[in-house]
Parts: sequence; C-alpha cells; structure tokens
Amino acid sequence: MIEEPGIDLSPGVVAERMEEDLLLVDVREPYEWRAGHVPGSVHIEMSAIGERLDELPADRPTAFICRSGARSALVARTLRARGYDAYNVDGGFLDWFDASLPTEPENAEVASH
Repeated sequence: MIEEPGIDLSPGVVAERMEEDLLLVDVREPYEWRAGHVPGSVHIEMSAIGERLDELPADRPTAFICRSGARSALVARTLRARGYDAYNVDGGFLDWFDASLPTEPENAEVASH
C-alpha cells in the first residue's frame, strides 16, 4: 500500500489506490457528475454527505473529489475530524481529467461550477 502523509492525494495515487482499497466519492452537483466522472466512484453531493454518512465505511480509506479540490477538501477535513480515514483528491476532477486518467461517459468533460 502506498503511504501518503497528508490529506491530499494526487489523482495518480488515487487511481492506483482505487485498485487496492480506496473508495472514491464524488461530491459535485448532479449536472457535474453527468458531464463526466471517475469510473467506480460513488456520487454523493456535498450537501447530502451528512444525511448519507452511513453509506461511508469508517474502516476503509475514502477519498473525496470535486471540480478543483476545494469542496472535497472541506468534506475530507470534516470527516477526518470525525475519525474517518479521509483524503482529498488534490486538484480535483480538473487535474484527473488533465492527467488523462479514466473517465466516463465516453465523451466526458469537466462541467463548469
């Protein structure tokens, strides 16, 4: 397993760790998710995290992604404070997309926020 000291993980590290044990949660709005997202990620809008907390495993590392990393960093910090093994995807879906990492649907794009 790759050791990463901080809360921020690069998109490449997240892609590797998703193959091992990492859950990726996309906290963007529905229109952003529909425009393009990471295959295998789970969509829970930032505004719904609190009411859907029971869907997040406390015993599994979980990374959060948004468009640029600001919203997901807030979610990751909040959940870390509650004892979750939470991380932020540094640079968000913008950096993921720019790194040519897997996306779906086939014509995925980064939606404006």
